[in-house]
Amino acid sequence: MKLRDAVRTAGNSLRANPLRSGLTALGIIIGVAAVVAMVAVGSGAERSVEAAIQRMGSDLLIVSNGSRASGGRQGGQGSLMTLTEDDAAALARDVVSLEVVAGSVAGSGQVVFGNRNWFTTLRGVTPEYFRARNWTLARGRDIAPEEIRSSAKVALLGASVADRLFGTLVPVGHTIRIRRVPFTVIGVMEEKGPSPWGGNQDDVVFVPITTAKKRVFGGRQQRGDLLGQITVKAVSSEAVGTAEQEITALLRRQHRLSPNQPSDFSVSNIAEVLQARVESSRVMSLLLASVAGISLLVGGIGIMNIMLVSVAERKREIGLRMAVGARRRDIMLQFVIEALMLSVAGGLLGIALGAAGSLIISRLAEWPVVIGPQAMLAAAVFATVVGLFFGYY
Repeated sequence: MKLRDAVRTAGNSLRANPLRSGLTALGIIIGVAAVVAMVAVGSGAERSVEAAIQRMGSDLLIVSNGSRASGGRQGGQGSLMTLTEDDAAALARDVVSLEVVAGSVAGSGQVVFGNRNWFTTLRGVTPEYFRARNWTLARGRDIAPEEIRSSAKVALLGASVADRLFGTLVPVGHTIRIRRVPFTVIGVMEEKGPSPWGGNQDDVVFVPITTAKKRVFGGRQQRGDLLGQITVKAVSSEAVGTAEQEITALLRRQHRLSPNQPSDFSVSNIAEVLQARVESSRVMSLLLASVAGISLLVGGIGIMNIMLVSVAERKREIGLRMAVGARRRDIMLQFVIEALMLSVAGGLLGIALGAAGSLIISRLAEWPVVIGPQAMLAAAVFATVVGLFFGYY
């Protein structure tokens, strides 16, 4: 039997039982769609974290205050204020692997403009903070060094705060009130996007660090030498590991800690944390794709079962074909082609359904997805192999 005749005969057989053919292919359709959708979601998560690494910088380190223990109870990170401006100055002076060192203090409060108000993060910074974070201005100007010295009442708005308070109005030059203190808006930051931990980095107002301590924040942060955090940028991403070790050694000397005492601060390597999330996202993608792949195996078993039923139903037809000269391999070829046609058609429909499902997930959950040709090709090839194997079996 010629291949063309076998294909035509297999097609006629499938068209003769459209409902059974459709139900048989359904397992393949669902399996391929699940693989494509799960891989797309997982790849989107990887791409999102990688973009976060690029936004934050692979050479960024965060030095935070330690935790306080009282009566057997351990406070959270930052509950023990140990970092000072002297520490930041020592880091800038003595650690050669650092390019930028920027101390800051942070809190939260109500910001008011006209009849609009917004509760947001308030951060007292120096101009170096924006260099360390690779954060640029969308409009206006940066905080000047003399405004740090004079504790000037000026503010830079994150993109989200500017949108909430001003809408389409240009904020630069207008006066806002931060905890009832008037501040002049001198600039708006470029949109930074969500942080890797899900927070909105643009929901923030920046003021000079000296102004924040004297006029905005109360309590212990009013002390002129205390810092809530030190943000540092290494000279290169390759120098981050060395910088982390040097920072730890210097601050332990600064704080006069003995070798057996734990550090009263912490150093966070942002790139390592984010890279760990990339790896976990990759593992999760593989896990999801593997689970979805089980649906393909189930679909293949369904094809095998239907082929067995089809053989049983068509014994008379098979006998007639063999009586007029059909060979065993001709009969085998027809049934294998039927299984292959079911799996290929199911694979193509599954790819289309998986791509559509990925886009729906992206829109409803606001989650990035990446529909790559590799996933589609792998799913289609796997579906074809499944059809060939189970059809032959």
